[in-house]
Amino acid sequence: MKEADVKLVLENGQEFPGFSCGAGRTIVGEVVFNTSVVGYQEILSDPSYTNQIVVMTYPLMGNYGITDDDFETKSPTLGAMVMRECCETPSNFRYTKTLDETLEEAKIPGISGIDTRRLTRVIRDEGCMRGAIVGIDTPLEEALRLISTTPADHDVVAKVSCKKRWFSRTQNQKFNVVAIDCGIKYNIIRSLNARGCNVIIVPFDMPAEQIMAFNPDGIFISNGPGDPKDVEPVKNLVERLRGKLPIFGICLGHQIISLAYGAETYKLKFGHRGGNHPVKNLLNGKIEITSQNHNYAVRPESLEGTGLKITHFNLLDHTVEGVRSDEDRIFSVQYHPESAPGPQDSGYLFDIFIKDMEQHKKEMEVRNA
Repeated sequence: MKEADVKLVLENGQEFPGFSCGAGRTIVGEVVFNTSVVGYQEILSDPSYTNQIVVMTYPLMGNYGITDDDFETKSPTLGAMVMRECCETPSNFRYTKTLDETLEEAKIPGISGIDTRRLTRVIRDEGCMRGAIVGIDTPLEEALRLISTTPADHDVVAKVSCKKRWFSRTQNQKFNVVAIDCGIKYNIIRSLNARGCNVIIVPFDMPAEQIMAFNPDGIFISNGPGDPKDVEPVKNLVERLRGKLPIFGICLGHQIISLAYGAETYKLKFGHRGGNHPVKNLLNGKIEITSQNHNYAVRPESLEGTGLKITHFNLLDHTVEGVRSDEDRIFSVQYHPESAPGPQDSGYLFDIFIKDMEQHKKEMEVRNA
């Protein structure tokens, strides 16, 4: 019988032995859990998970392999993946690599054979905490020392944002959108391209003057990792450009937009991660099943007097899931309407952004006539 060769050690002293897969290296990071049944490729390549040790609650990962077309970024920055079982024999006609091979190529460690149900309960009850994946023979005291002496992550957006602008063009282009890259997922760009938008992806700290030089019809603020309060350049950008152009933000972009209007954010006990969160749309009363990935949320009481109204809220814990200013044509959501492989209940939000840009364009044409 195969013997455990690595273990996950939590900062509370609990140890979870398992089997090494992927890159097979030591790592320290924040341990979080994700409740998605499918989408492990999108999760491992989502920049919002930068340096995090992600526990997958569904017991089998890798069963349909990895497909070249489904990555959310070119260079995954996930800290590590923790699984009950990692499938080594995928059965899908599209697959080109196994999950294990992909983790190894991306230098991402993995650990399987873990009791993920027990581990998830620990995180849910005690909150997100830091942990380390180390060799099975590493003394507990040494692992805890490694966790305590490894600096916590700050300014993570600077690590994942592009270093220079790049373009994603489409046929039958109707709009030019500048996307502020805080760790943008490729499917957001695909979703904008599919609606007739040429997308210019720019670094998170590009000055407003350079952004406006592209003559955009709208601004998109992307998802990304870390504390929204660390992303001061984007907050300042929203403050300068709000009311001048339609602006749409997702996830971290939602938090940054709220901060720019004077609201406050706070860290959740264990965050929201997975594709099964019910959200109520207050504008039409409908319930959407959403995909989420965030550690921080906007304090609802802090939105009073900011000019932003709440448009969506989470039915599980009543956190703010969407805000809007009709006057400034700016809106944002905490969840992911572009989520792949789903759910796809919220794709209409991109259509709202398109409508805002259409109206803004007509007004500018009348003004300049």
